[in-house]
Amino acid sequence: MTKLEDHLEGIINVFHQYSVRVGNFDTLIKSELKRLITKELANTIKNTKDQATIDKIFQSLDTDRDGQVTFNEFIALLASVLATAHENIHKE
Repeated sequence: MTKLEDHLEGIINVFHQYSVRVGNFDTLIKSELKRLITKELANTIKNTKDQATIDKIFQSLDTDRDGQVTFNEFIALLASVLATAHENIHKE
């Protein structure tokens, strides 16, 4: 497996580490998303302990408004975080 493929598998594994806790094993409810963000993206996303921030992120990701974030919906957060990280690397 290539380095990039290892990282992609790692992202999937992290998603599943949090999604299996409550309800559907392949989606994140708000508390699971909050736990994932506060544990895994605390240095990347500001105000991760602020419930209003979590609510805003959850609402933006839950595009079908079913109260759950699927992996496909979660990818939007990853894309945003990666784009910001890429921009920040070039600023250093």
